[in-house]
Amino acid sequence: MKDVIARTIDLTIGYDQYVVAKELDLELRAGELVCLIGPNGVGKSTLLRTLAGMQPPLRGEIRLMGDDLHALRIREVARRLSIVLTERVDVGLLTASALVGLGRHPYTGWAGQFSQKDEEIVRWAIEVVGADALADRHVAELSDGERQKIMIARALAQEPALMLLDEPTAFLDLPRRVEIMGLLRQLAHSTGRSILLSTHDLDLALRTADLIWLMSPEGGLRVGAPEDLILNGAFQETFRSEGVTFDPASGSFKIEAQTNGRIAVEGDGLPAIWTRRALIRSGHTIAGEDEPAPARVEVIAENGDVRWRVRSGGEVKEYRTIREMISELRGRG
Repeated sequence: MKDVIARTIDLTIGYDQYVVAKELDLELRAGELVCLIGPNGVGKSTLLRTLAGMQPPLRGEIRLMGDDLHALRIREVARRLSIVLTERVDVGLLTASALVGLGRHPYTGWAGQFSQKDEEIVRWAIEVVGADALADRHVAELSDGERQKIMIARALAQEPALMLLDEPTAFLDLPRRVEIMGLLRQLAHSTGRSILLSTHDLDLALRTADLIWLMSPEGGLRVGAPEDLILNGAFQETFRSEGVTFDPASGSFKIEAQTNGRIAVEGDGLPAIWTRRALIRSGHTIAGEDEPAPARVEVIAENGDVRWRVRSGGEVKEYRTIREMISELRGRG
C-alpha cells in the first residue's frame, strides 16, 4: 500500500455559511496522479485552495504527512506542498531559471543565498520537465506551454510530497495539453510524489489519471479509477445534460442530434471509422452491417484511394469525399 501523503477528515468546504461540499474523507497517496473533475461551478478550485491552506475549511481537518495542515508553519507547509494556479503571475524580467529558483525559498536563509544543493535542484527541476533550452530566456518571452513547464519546475524545486495544480492545461493547445498531462503522470510515477490537478479536459483525465475525484453539482464527491466511475454510471450521471450524453463505450461526449434515419456502413480501417463518425455527427443512426437499413454505405479503399458507394431506394451513387456524401444524404432527408 502506498504512503498516504494527505488526508481529509469530515471536511466541509465553502465560503462563510455557503457550503460547497461536505463530509469529505479523502486520501492522496504517493506516486499517484489524481484528476479532480466535475461540471463548472461545483467547487473544484475551492477544494484545491482549501487543501493548500489558502482558505480555511468550514469544518473538519486536513492532515498533511500526518500533521494538521493549519498547525504547521508556512515555511514547513511550503516544504511539503506546492501549488500551481491558473492565474498568470507577473514575474517582471525574471529568467525561467530565476523563476524556478523561487521554489527554493522555503529552504534558504533570510538572505536567499543559494547553496550548491539548491543550484543542483533547480537544474534538476528544469531538466526533468524538459525545459533546458528555456532556462536563460525571460519568462515574458515564453509561450503558454513553455511557461507552464517552468511553473511546474518551480513547484518541483520546492521538493514537495504533494503538488496541487488548478487547470494546468487551461490555455494550451491540444498537443501541449497532452504533453503536460503526460509529464505530470510521469512525474508522479517516477518521483513518488502525489499530484492532484483539476481539469475540464475530461478525455485526457480518463486516459492519464490513476484516480478520479468526481465532484457533482449536489456537493458530493466520488472517488475511483476512471474505468470504475464509468462502469458504475457515476460519470454519466454527473455530466448528464440536455442534448448531450456521455457514451461509456467510446469514453466521449455525444451531441444528441435529430435523427436523419438509419444507415449501415460496410468497410474496415480508418476510412470506415471516420465515415461512421461523420454520419453520427450529421444525425444518422448507424445500423449493423447485417441489419436492415434504408441506406447502406460501402467504404472502398484501394491503392490509397478512397471512395464511398451509397445504396438507397434502389439507387447507387459513388462519392469522392465524405463531405459530398453527407451533403447529398442531408438533402434526401
